[in-house]
Amino acid sequence: MQHTAFAAHRRHPLASVVAQLDGQLVREERVEHERGALTQFLTRCERGSPVAVETTRHWYWIVDEIEAAGFVPSGLALAVAGFFSSGISRSGSSGRRSCGTSWSSTSCSSAQRDNAHMGKKNALLVYPEFATSFWSFKFALQYVGKQSSMPSLGLLTLASMFSEDYDLRLVDMNVRPLMDADLHWADLICTSTMIVQSKSLAQVIARAKRAGKPVVAGGPHPTSYWEVMKDVDYFLLGEVEETFPRFLHDLENGTAKHIYVPREKPAITQTPLPRFDLVNMRAYGSMLLQFSRGCPFDCEFCDITKLYGRVPRTKTPEHMLAEFTLLYDLGWRGELFLVDDNFIGNRRDALRLLRALIPWQRERNYPFNLCTEASMNLVEYDELMDAMVQAGFSSVFVGIETPTPAALITTKKKQNVRKDDPEYSLHAIHTLQGKGFEVLGGFILGLDGETPEVFDLHIRFIQQAAIPIAMEGQLTVLKGTDLYYRMEREGRLRGDTSGNNVDARLNFVPEMSEEVLNGGYKHVLNTIYDGRLEQYFARCWTLLQQMDRSGAPRPMHTPVRPTEIIRFAVASLGQLVSRQGPALLRFLRRVITRRPDMLWEAFTLAAKGYHLRKITEQVTAVDNLKQHLARESDHLREEVARCAQDGSIRLRAYARKVVVQVRREYSMIHEDFRHEVDEALESFASALDTSLQSSHVRIPTRSSQRHRGHAKVF
Repeated sequence: MQHTAFAAHRRHPLASVVAQLDGQLVREERVEHERGALTQFLTRCERGSPVAVETTRHWYWIVDEIEAAGFVPSGLALAVAGFFSSGISRSGSSGRRSCGTSWSSTSCSSAQRDNAHMGKKNALLVYPEFATSFWSFKFALQYVGKQSSMPSLGLLTLASMFSEDYDLRLVDMNVRPLMDADLHWADLICTSTMIVQSKSLAQVIARAKRAGKPVVAGGPHPTSYWEVMKDVDYFLLGEVEETFPRFLHDLENGTAKHIYVPREKPAITQTPLPRFDLVNMRAYGSMLLQFSRGCPFDCEFCDITKLYGRVPRTKTPEHMLAEFTLLYDLGWRGELFLVDDNFIGNRRDALRLLRALIPWQRERNYPFNLCTEASMNLVEYDELMDAMVQAGFSSVFVGIETPTPAALITTKKKQNVRKDDPEYSLHAIHTLQGKGFEVLGGFILGLDGETPEVFDLHIRFIQQAAIPIAMEGQLTVLKGTDLYYRMEREGRLRGDTSGNNVDARLNFVPEMSEEVLNGGYKHVLNTIYDGRLEQYFARCWTLLQQMDRSGAPRPMHTPVRPTEIIRFAVASLGQLVSRQGPALLRFLRRVITRRPDMLWEAFTLAAKGYHLRKITEQVTAVDNLKQHLARESDHLREEVARCAQDGSIRLRAYARKVVVQVRREYSMIHEDFRHEVDEALESFASALDTSLQSSHVRIPTRSSQRHRGHAKVF
């Protein structure tokens, strides 16, 4: 696995520095995470809080493990020893344990630890792996040694709903692999997934079944697709604030049902505070909270209103400040994403929150740099925009979809259209930027009513709007949406979606030729994220010029340690000596001389640009290989027909040539994307292998453990 953007340039002497730092960084993160989680645990216990449900067995195991590696800080050891020797119980009462007072001099026996755990059940919370895509920001996060963009807010919230009868462990497979030991430890396995995680979820379920463990599945993906999912013991569909306590009660009484559906949309004012202490926050680029659910707009392709309704439900300002304070007390600083479907869906409540959040942020010197998602009509409310800026919001994601008004109306995205302003979307983006927001844009190709001219329209709009991070994807028909039922009536559906916005496979029949649509999609990506990132850095510079943050506060960015700074410097140097170097250097020179206050933002944009280009390269390589295999399948049939006339020499030469070509193209695909060509590669390899055997032709082969089915040829 490549750890940094500089991995491709390992001959440079600085590359060895990164390798030497990796091990130390992991050890530092583990100690720091456990120390922070233990501090919160002790504080809650000292207050007599019944919410403190961590187990003594967990801390016995953690301290022994870290001490064995030689990394136990004396403060951590003394805190743990003092806690157990003082006999603080889960309810805050006394009950001295004979565990000694020093971990270095005294250790408890296995029997003693089992007694501490007696009567408990183990619940394993598993967050399956995300496919690598624009949204993962994987290659940008590697600049500073982060493993994932954000943890699972759903599982962290679910953790707070467990009774004290459960010990909890959370495994985020985007941070570390799910081990057999985790499955062995568990009595119950709970998962929460989106559609893009479906493949990883299927693997988790299969492993859990082999281990004989019951599986609970919840989240948007099971809610929409539970009928086709196999081997899941319990489904928690929709929102679980009301259903999960019922499920736990039934489970403990042996009467648990297969499916739980909420009777009504829950009031999220009753949602408990997330258990952020269960994750190593330093592994992530951002933390996340949620203020509201639902959206007043009912776009044809969107499933938000089907899942959460059209009347946004919100938390109170007091509730949200408690969540902000929780993160602050745990030591988090920097990026914080409010994962609302539409932050301004309820403008009155959003403004109330902002008025309470502004003094909270100001009193703490703006510890959080906020981002959220909002509809484009935000630009019509100056008071709301100004309050967001003063509260510490520096970026906002907007679903722009397309610059074509007719297509927007067709897909019921009327909030992006104004009769008196044909370029309303462009003017709205510039207004947001002028207020001080970086706008992240969502775009869709393949909407009904659009012609091949739309590709250049997208490119021109993105450049004119100065949107560096433009999430371009082909239309996906999600189950349960109005678009899904329309496509079903028109007979245009064909299979399910992967949920990955860079997947070139369509699950519907587009009006435009599929070949033209795929080619146009690649054209757009390779223009806005060209190999030298010329267009990208041009947009970055225009954005920084247009953003007016003169009256805005300066929220903190996620702190980086010395080891992470070195990694970032090495990765940035690698980008400077790559094809992207000249454009990056021009961009940085302009920022340093004209906008030095935005230098950190400039480096952050550079890292994200590297990621976006990397994804573009992989999307292109995958599609090119698929097309190459399709063409070679036709050639193979022709060569087999000629073989009957010309003998096997020609077929042998052709086979050698095509194997070399396919191997070369396959080697250019990152391991995270190779699964996307498996089916096409397997099919072609099988056909080639059969043709060679039937013609009694043999060629030198190279086996592949990764692809057993076509190992004979590839």
